[in-house]
Amino acid sequence: MSQRQDSRVFGKKPKHSHTIIFASGESVRHVTIRPWVAGLVMSVLGVMAIGYLGATSYLVLRDDLIGASMARQARMQHAYEDRIAALRSQVDRVTSRQLLDQQLMEEKVAELIARQNALSNRHGKIGPLLDRVGVSPSQVPIPVSNPKKQAALPTVTAKTARLAALASSPTLIAEPTAARINPLAYAGSNTAERESVGERADRIFSSVTLSLKSIEREQIEKMQGLAIDAFETASEIDEIIKSAGLPRPAIGDSAVGGPFVRPNDPNAFEATLDDLDQALGRLDTVRRHARKLPIGIPAPGREITSRYGNRRDPFLGRLAFHGGIDFRTPTGTPILATGSGVVVHAGRNGGYGKMVEIDHGNGITTRYAHLSAVEVRKGDHVAIGVRIGKSGSTGRSTGPHLHYEVRRNGKAADPMRFLKAAKKLKPLLVSN
Repeated sequence: MSQRQDSRVFGKKPKHSHTIIFASGESVRHVTIRPWVAGLVMSVLGVMAIGYLGATSYLVLRDDLIGASMARQARMQHAYEDRIAALRSQVDRVTSRQLLDQQLMEEKVAELIARQNALSNRHGKIGPLLDRVGVSPSQVPIPVSNPKKQAALPTVTAKTARLAALASSPTLIAEPTAARINPLAYAGSNTAERESVGERADRIFSSVTLSLKSIEREQIEKMQGLAIDAFETASEIDEIIKSAGLPRPAIGDSAVGGPFVRPNDPNAFEATLDDLDQALGRLDTVRRHARKLPIGIPAPGREITSRYGNRRDPFLGRLAFHGGIDFRTPTGTPILATGSGVVVHAGRNGGYGKMVEIDHGNGITTRYAHLSAVEVRKGDHVAIGVRIGKSGSTGRSTGPHLHYEVRRNGKAADPMRFLKAAKKLKPLLVSN
């Protein structure tokens, strides 16, 4: 039996209780401590020891941990401050550059506006010159230049068109605000955009500036060409009058010429404008003088039946001097003044029948004889081409016709010289 019990507990550690004996004199006490109580007490003591060691370690290492944390925060703060300072510096640079770009653009815009204002002011100076030649820019198209310049002087119509083209130039009549650019519109959101916009703005300003300078040069060149054309036209009219033996206008003879040089003088426009004004003044004087001369045709489209000079008298049948020319005109044909002047006679005059005589100045008069009706009175001022009467057969006449005379200082002159000159002068006297 005892052996069987021993075999059952073989291999197992026997559980012994611990006994603590307290002896004091004759008094003896003992306390039995079971194993699980001892384990619990040891566990509690172990936990307390670990807690104590942890608290001691925290107290010892706390300053180092706090110092490390503060150092890390200080480093982060310095890094943020450095970054903020860098950003502020970048913002200051961007702002300064933007202000400089804006100031530069404003200066360029002001320069462009000043140039365009100058061009606009020029239109007001050129306008009176157009009024003098009677040109309306809206009525005359811009002419197309011909690379083959003719040897002869261009027609006055071409000159008039060129003058009108100058006045109708868009740059002369454009308002300055049309070319204004807002510099603030070029402010970009980043440096790359600002650089791109700035370069583009520089190209735009350069292009506009070159365009305005080109327009200024072209204006001066056109005005110089117009001045030369006006001077040459006046000279040609004067030469035609001179070759016809007619009284010449009171203008000074001047010789001009030389190679063309592009204007560089800032006052070139004013000087060219003065030259053009003088040339147009000369042309106006010559034209006014020519229009007073009897260079018109009294009976347009009518046949000349008898010329100036000796002929056989239709009544006497013998040689006689004919002091004018005769036009075949049915009774009632309108008769026109051949030049501007003052009527000095309107009525009957012997063999002339009903006659009108006009004084054109410079000792030149014209007579229109054998009229059936007189439509002007003595003292009337008439212009070239104005109707003064109707043809007929009054006075010493064999049938309806117009007897036309031109007199210089009271003596008869050949009207054909005036009529031939009229064919050459007619296109040169057209101003609109």
